[in-house]
Amino acid sequence: MATQAATIAHMLDTLSALPLTSRRMFGEYALYLDGKTVAFVCDDTLFIKPTPGALAMLPGAERGPAYPGSKDYIIGSDLLDEPDLCCQALRVVWEDSPAPKPKAPRRRKGP
Repeated sequence: MATQAATIAHMLDTLSALPLTSRRMFGEYALYLDGKTVAFVCDDTLFIKPTPGALAMLPGAERGPAYPGSKDYIIGSDLLDEPDLCCQALRVVWEDSPAPKPKAPRRRKGP
């Protein structure tokens, strides 16, 4: 079941203390903070990237795969009840994540 747009709108509103953006991907969504992927929303569930800082901050958090065959992510849907803590966790993920690689320019096809 794909994530509903209303779910994303609610999450972005709840976490409005951060400049989060979302991008639809294969019926689900990725959440970005300043250009870095910090979480996914699959089947209306928030999955936070399990970086070392996030795991240390949320040691007892439930973990599970975001989609069949994926690694385990921190299941963060319950954190939406505590927006400040959720925002802190997403900020830690952002700090732990490397900068995105610059996109290569598209090559023009010759005549």
